[in-house]
Amino acid sequence: MYKAFYGLNDNPFSIAPNPHYMFLSDRHREALVHLTYGLGETGGFVLLTGEVGTGKTTVSRCLLQQIPENTDTAFILNPSLTEQELLATLCDELGITYADNPSIKKLTDLLSQYLLNNHKNGRNTVLIIDEAQHLRSEVLEQLRLLTNLETDTKKLLQVILIGQPELQQLLKRQDLRQLAQRITARYHLLPLDPSELALYIQHRLQVAGRHEPLFTAKSIRRLHHYSGGIPRLTNLLCERALMAGYGQSKVPIDHKMIDQAAKEVLGDIEENNNKLWYGVIAAAALMTFAGSFYLFNQSRQDVNAALVVTTSAAETPGLQHQVQQSLAQLPPSTIPQVQTPQPQIDLNQVAVSVMPANTGSLNADQRVMQQAMMQSQNIDVAFAALFGLWDMQPISELSPCQAAQQQGLTCYQQQGNWNSIMRLNYPAVVYLQDAKITPFYGVIVERQYEQILLQLGEQQFWVGKDWFDRHFSGTFEILWQFDQAMPREIGQSSPLAQVQWLENSLAMIEQRPARLINQFDSQLEQHLMSFQRLHGLKADGIAGNQTLVQINLYLSQTGPRLTAAERR
Repeated sequence: MYKAFYGLNDNPFSIAPNPHYMFLSDRHREALVHLTYGLGETGGFVLLTGEVGTGKTTVSRCLLQQIPENTDTAFILNPSLTEQELLATLCDELGITYADNPSIKKLTDLLSQYLLNNHKNGRNTVLIIDEAQHLRSEVLEQLRLLTNLETDTKKLLQVILIGQPELQQLLKRQDLRQLAQRITARYHLLPLDPSELALYIQHRLQVAGRHEPLFTAKSIRRLHHYSGGIPRLTNLLCERALMAGYGQSKVPIDHKMIDQAAKEVLGDIEENNNKLWYGVIAAAALMTFAGSFYLFNQSRQDVNAALVVTTSAAETPGLQHQVQQSLAQLPPSTIPQVQTPQPQIDLNQVAVSVMPANTGSLNADQRVMQQAMMQSQNIDVAFAALFGLWDMQPISELSPCQAAQQQGLTCYQQQGNWNSIMRLNYPAVVYLQDAKITPFYGVIVERQYEQILLQLGEQQFWVGKDWFDRHFSGTFEILWQFDQAMPREIGQSSPLAQVQWLENSLAMIEQRPARLINQFDSQLEQHLMSFQRLHGLKADGIAGNQTLVQINLYLSQTGPRLTAAERR
């Protein structure tokens, strides 16, 4: 219902396990490595636990995709079974026929014969049991007995147990100690941290067709507060918030809409314990002075650490006209009133000193910097400056990304850090926040070593990496232009010309000689997966849409760049 309103072509926050939306955080990748190791040559039991909705099924699906083709897999989703029912279900999954009302011995004999034949034919057998915390102790013991069948080097049946944290407690029972000793790998999957949750949300939006930011930084923090970083619960909250935003015709989704969504999804979230509430008030009263002192000092450090250097956009050749022309396209009410720019100050002659205790003692440069941060809370002004760097202009009544599309450009929004932006080397609109977590927006215009030229409104400031890291919320957006048409995907079955292009492109990015290849070989796959891991993409060895966009960002020869040597 709301897809057209938000520019989506699919529902990004459905709780259905759609493989297109699969997101592997660092935690998921680590879990996958542990499980893959556990399924090595020796076999045995492998254990994966985690809270409800943390992505255990996602990891198991990825694991299934990596299991070799010479493997027969049985998947049991409902483990609330008796010993006989479990063995019968395992036979059903493996295609083993048996007579009516078979005994446990008969089923065990059939399974043993099947495993021996598989081993003789060079095939492996894997059993995956989901919701394994519901297994009865006698059923687990039966599984252990079934894995007794082995050769000198490996078990003939490998078992993956996936369950909630209670499964760990179950396996600590004295009568299951023999099974616990056979677990060759175990991993407990934790919820996403705030930065991973932001990446998760943006990943799902991009897969659904939207590259513009939709959730504010504060709303994402609220999402993490309410969901605890659990993806499934995050999906429910996001879905409800999108419905609310659609009903109010409001973009972006702010923290108030998340609060309302949490009340609808989670019920009453108010604290009913009056004693606890009084305690919080008392603690807040005791901390008021300390907190105010901290924020005051942080504010001082923020301005000082900016190297206290300002320059006017008018002093950057050719930029004044571009910015003024771009700002002229915006409604007058959206353009902040900026102070008369101060003369440029030589970085090498500026000494950063401790700020006096009285805020009235701020020097002129510091006051300009602080005021510029306060007056840069309109993202359209930042985009107007970014358009100016491309010799283009925003278009009235169109969003920045819609205006970019009208002029042959594409918006690319991403979560990352200083290194992510510097690797791409494009001017970028960056989402920033001050010491009080108030958002403001700037444009990175140029880079010189560990300093960047940051434009706030019509003024520019040289700031260092430390200052930027403290203020950067993790979201940035660039404009770029396709230099050539891209295929939808490049993989094992793609035409040789596309495969060779992929090899040439990765070689250019990695600054190594390109190979002449006649197929999508393992070496190319490894180079591709390394590139994907470096950029936080799904390392599946297939160059899908997001991977191809990232590659083309490096290869594009059009448009401005941050470092002087590569700028247009």
